[in-house]
Amino acid sequence: MKICMAGACGRMGRRILEIALAEGIDVGGAFDTVSMAGMELVIGSEVHKPRIITVSADAGSEIAKSDVLIDFTVAEACVGNVKAAAEHSRPVVVGTTGLNEAQKTELKSYANKIAIVYAPNMSVGVNVLFKITSEVASILGLDYNVEITEIHHNQKKDSPSGTAVHLAERAAQALGLNYAEETAHGREGMVGARPTREIGVHALRGGDVVGEHTVSFVGQGERIELTHKAHNRDNFARGALRAAKFAIHAAPGMYDMQDVLGLR
Repeated sequence: MKICMAGACGRMGRRILEIALAEGIDVGGAFDTVSMAGMELVIGSEVHKPRIITVSADAGSEIAKSDVLIDFTVAEACVGNVKAAAEHSRPVVVGTTGLNEAQKTELKSYANKIAIVYAPNMSVGVNVLFKITSEVASILGLDYNVEITEIHHNQKKDSPSGTAVHLAERAAQALGLNYAEETAHGREGMVGARPTREIGVHALRGGDVVGEHTVSFVGQGERIELTHKAHNRDNFARGALRAAKFAIHAAPGMYDMQDVLGLR
């Protein structure tokens, strides 16, 4: 399998490239913004097999040299990259967050031609958290208030994190709530008593925190807390590569990590 890395110069891009070589996965292409074109990245040093790859700005040519595209960029660039992959009949793994509804709809249109694994978080542990959040919410019901807290490094652009949004969506679905209308993103001022039909989502930013998410189910006299803490980006990278292995054998369609991990 040869991967093509979109966003090769970013934190996740570099880490995926490094882990790929460590796992014996070849790199067919790598691209980033025009300002990054021509940059040389040294990967493979951790397994004592250093290799230099030159970053391109031409998505199409890099995708054509590869079997699967992995995209960790920004919402504005992501959809165009997936379109280019569809034009070359290459499956895609999308880890980019912050896509709006129109962008998600466009993404789905390309799934008629290629397999797309789209997930707000590629971590195996986080995807287990998605599943058990739904199950716990279904068991406890609206007698327990759901509050979600996430903290990330101070360079993260989107807020709340895609993972926090998806956790809230899973809880809302299990509780019969409407995520868009019954979610409170932080609270300020005289907001009054907390409604029963509400999910709270709170984002913290600081330092170099890779990512931490906690789902709290707060009842009378007790609370249950489900927490995932990412120690580094390796778990996201390994999950993305696992998704890539799934995607190259999958039929056209939209998938997520629950499909990749068999958690349906």
